This record gives sequence, C-alpha cells and structure tokens, in this order.
Amino acid sequence: MLMAAERELVAEYGRKLSAAGLCPGTSGNISIFEPGSGLMAISPSGMDYFATRAEDVVVLDTEGRSVDSTRRPSSEWGLHAAFYRAKPEVRAVVHTHSVYCTTFAVLGEPIRAVHYAMADAGVNAVPCAPYCTFGTPELAEAAVETCGEGRAVLLSNHGLVALGGDIGAAFSLAVNLEYTAELQYRALCIGSPRVLSDGQMAAVRRRFASYGQPGGEKGGY
Repeated sequence: MLMAAERELVAEYGRKLSAAGLCPGTSGNISIFEPGSGLMAISPSGMDYFATRAEDVVVLDTEGRSVDSTRRPSSEWGLHAAFYRAKPEVRAVVHTHSVYCTTFAVLGEPIRAVHYAMADAGVNAVPCAPYCTFGTPELAEAAVETCGEGRAVLLSNHGLVALGGDIGAAFSLAVNLEYTAELQYRALCIGSPRVLSDGQMAAVRRRFASYGQPGGEKGGY
C-alpha cells in the first residue's frame, strides 16, 4: 500500500482529533505530505473518523490527482495542497472545527497570546482569514495569504488550520490553540485578558526549543 505509514497515521490522528472534540461528526480533515514523491495522504470525504482505516485514506498529488484509493478525498484537499506548496517546511496539516477557535473565527477576531501554550503557532496572534466557501481555491488562497509566516490561521465562520513539521506537531498545535482560545473566551466573559508581550513570547519560544524528549512530540508545558 502506497504511503502505508502515513495513511496509518492519518487514520490514527483522525481518531485523536475526534476524541479530543476538535472535529464534531465528520467535520475537519488531516493530511501528511511526502516531499520526495510530492504526494499527500489525506482523510477521506465525509467518513466517520472511528470507521476510517488506513486503506480509506486517499493518496493524491498537489494537483488533486488521486494515486491510490477508491475513496474521494476531503473537499479541502486544495487547502492542504496550497500550504504544502507555500511552506516547504510543512509536512502535516490539521483542519478543525473546534468550538472555541471557531467562536473567534465567527467573530473575525484573532487568538491572542493569553497563554504561552500557543507559542508554537510562531506568531503572537493567530489571524483570521476572510470568509470564502469551503473547498474552493479562493479559501485556500485567502488562508495561505493570511497565515503569513505563522503556523496557524483561523478561517472566518469556519474553523482553524494548524501546520507542523510532522503530524504530532500539527495535532499538538491544534489542541493548544483550542485551549488558548477557550481561556481567551472565558477571560473576556469576566474582563479584559492580559496578553503576553512579544518579548515574553520570544522567551517562551527559546525555552520550547529544549522542551520534551528528542524526537518526541510536545504534549503539554
């Protein structure tokens, strides 16, 4: 089976996303890119994450041509492909419809550095791209442009995109951004949250460089 290991990981992390409450129902999507072949393994369209097996995961190129699978790919394959073309360091994309991130996407407001756990986003405020219909080239273009140098972007009235050098990093970022967004929401219900400064966040990123075990994913701080 082509890209067998990557397909197993897509199926595994799809279950993790669903179990974490980041992708209600069959919403959201996840992919892994293999730069040597120029192919990506992406979750199938409209399938229950807990019913998805490795062979259901679709292998296709960045032009949308299916290489190995009888399933239809996620309707957002073009969004994933656009990030792989624009950011050569990215090896995995996680797109969620998580409640708190999407709440700020509905408001058109960024996720701010109210907690240092969001430092892996690479920016101190995760921006929100303008609304475009899901699954369209316009959405992919708007998301990439708005994301800029960061590793995450909100999609207006839609959800979140988190990027990583591997699937574990992209998943961890999605989890930490949902946590940060919930804190921001709760703090706003009470008053005005204090936002960490650029200098404070820079210090966190320096500390993150030596956090965790070699070759392991960062699950918490």
